[in-house]
Amino acid sequence: MSTIFSKIIAREIPSEIVYQDDTVTAFKDIHPSAPVHILIVPNKEIPTVNDVTSDDEAGMGHLFVVAKQIAREQGIAESGYRLIVNCRDDGGQEVYHLHMHLLGGRKLGPMLAR
Repeated sequence: MSTIFSKIIAREIPSEIVYQDDTVTAFKDIHPSAPVHILIVPNKEIPTVNDVTSDDEAGMGHLFVVAKQIAREQGIAESGYRLIVNCRDDGGQEVYHLHMHLLGGRKLGPMLAR
């Protein structure tokens, strides 16, 4: 079954795409948690981190290369940013299409509520 992210990648659903190539698509989160909040998604539907295989290694590495490029373009590379990948329900994953959150633009504070 196609995910909402697959529909964004295919441009069937409007989104503010900031980067797209044959491997990944990056777009602005519709409910941002920081001044910069971009989702970086593999174009291949991979439900969770648990479903990544050795065939996906190059694509997963490419997520980080794209994250670095977008952080620079968004002007947050020097001040710092956070990359988050959630896995399954207890990890906070809401859309079962693996994705990386790129957050920045302000001091983000601790990772988890204590």
